[in-house]
Amino acid sequence: MTGRLLAGRYQVGSLLGRGGMADVYLGTDIRLGRTVAIKLLKSSLTGDPAFRARFRQEAQAAARMAHPTIVRVFDAGEEIVRDENGIDSPVPFIVMEYVDGKLLKDIIAMGTLEPAEAVHIVDGILTALEYSHRAGVVHRDIKPGNIMITRTGQVKVMDFGIARAVSDSSATVAQTTAILGTAAYFSPEQARGESVDARTDLYSTGLVLFEMLTGRPPFRGNSPVAVAYQHVSEEPPSPRSLSAKVTPTMDAVILHALTKDKHARFQSAAEFRDDVHAAASGRTPELRLPSNDPSATLFGARGDEPLNPALKQLAMDDDSLVRTQTRPPAVWVWAGILSVAVIIVSVVIWVLTLAPSQELPNLSRTVPSLAGSTFEEATAELAELDLVAVPRSEPSATVAEDQVTRTEPDAGTVVERDVEIQVFVSTGREQAGVPAVVGLNQAAAIQGLELAEFTVGSILSEHSPDQPDGVVLATDPAPGTLIEKGATVNLRVSDGLVEVPDVRNLPLAEAREVLEGPTLRLRVSVDRVGDCGEASDVVVTQSLAPGTVPQRSAITISYCDGT
Repeated sequence: MTGRLLAGRYQVGSLLGRGGMADVYLGTDIRLGRTVAIKLLKSSLTGDPAFRARFRQEAQAAARMAHPTIVRVFDAGEEIVRDENGIDSPVPFIVMEYVDGKLLKDIIAMGTLEPAEAVHIVDGILTALEYSHRAGVVHRDIKPGNIMITRTGQVKVMDFGIARAVSDSSATVAQTTAILGTAAYFSPEQARGESVDARTDLYSTGLVLFEMLTGRPPFRGNSPVAVAYQHVSEEPPSPRSLSAKVTPTMDAVILHALTKDKHARFQSAAEFRDDVHAAASGRTPELRLPSNDPSATLFGARGDEPLNPALKQLAMDDDSLVRTQTRPPAVWVWAGILSVAVIIVSVVIWVLTLAPSQELPNLSRTVPSLAGSTFEEATAELAELDLVAVPRSEPSATVAEDQVTRTEPDAGTVVERDVEIQVFVSTGREQAGVPAVVGLNQAAAIQGLELAEFTVGSILSEHSPDQPDGVVLATDPAPGTLIEKGATVNLRVSDGLVEVPDVRNLPLAEAREVLEGPTLRLRVSVDRVGDCGEASDVVVTQSLAPGTVPQRSAITISYCDGT
């Protein structure tokens, strides 16, 4: 596929890698002049019309997600490709953001990660999942091979929606297994062929965190079927038993994420992230009950299904008292009855003597408008209303850095006391790399910069020996430089001319070197003239006068031959 032009605008470059369901190539969007990654789906999927239709829908859903922790999807389509037998077939492709970094699976292959590094990476994964789950998109294939770490340490999750397209099409079980890769990251419900939801992604994230800290997945076997069976029927080993770096609290968090019953494991990415942070800071994470059973106790659900044993152990009080008496003494019974009677009489007297009040106690609060304030000011204002501020951050083109942009719930919303209010603080304008528009004509370069949300500044004409008139020679800042969106980018554009110098009185060889060199590249011819004195290799005349001339102009220089 190298060298092919997809959809009339995406130039396929070198192969970056191969996966279970696709090959990934470096590419160039020639319309916008930016580097992209192009994913071409395996031919084993192209014959399934249901998959191709579902794939297009899921690619569109993924393209609507814009978050720093998610690899952006720019475009998707199909390209007709002819195989070696002369048969044409449609090949689905995705055009994605190009990420300069390493796959997490390659990082893990180099050795176990330090706990702080693992916490940073899982925080990025869970942040991406929190965003996608809120948008109604379940990944279904969270694994180290789908997670990129950039050179600056940023976490990027990719391939959103593709696994759903596969599982919802008519692909066979064998195809699905090949596409989704190893079964080491299946959830129990996936292994059983049941419907999945956001909690499937959280189980897989727990597997990734397990592997980052121990260097291996919890379940291994001779075949994908054997591994899938273990996800359904066997308890995972304690991460702490495989690595001394894992603390008891982090061990408990991981095992809770790997609970077989999806109702008993973490119910949201935010819950999982909060407990990871608590464990990383040395605090005991909050213990939560299964979501589908209000009668569940701290240590079990429905009286016979215990919660994760590690969390149970952390929650148990070693000094708890044991009851040994079957019934209270009679004197305690009568004392209790008398106390209750006194309380009832006191309450009746208080009610009868209470002056009527025209006001009911105000148990609700209205979220104030905090836009433009600092987070500290917002926290103080919410505290006065018995509301809890939770920090969040987001880029903003209109709100200055470190100032509040908005809240969730919105200002004016009526809430109860002690409710958490998410306060979003501006990180300033969103940054992006300057598009690679060098080599494009001026109109296309301006269009590319504006589409990337930059402002075109000055356009300076400059001589060039080889670039045609109107072609961009350079940008300021240079392509790839990270700057704020909306910032000014200046252009230097070729005018299609060169400046001819005066080479008279220069030795012939030196004059040719100047005129034919990389800065001029003129077409030079040499002539000799007579009746000019003694023979010499010094240039006596030149056919083009010093000044500007079109590129690749012809010029004749002459020397005296002494005749």
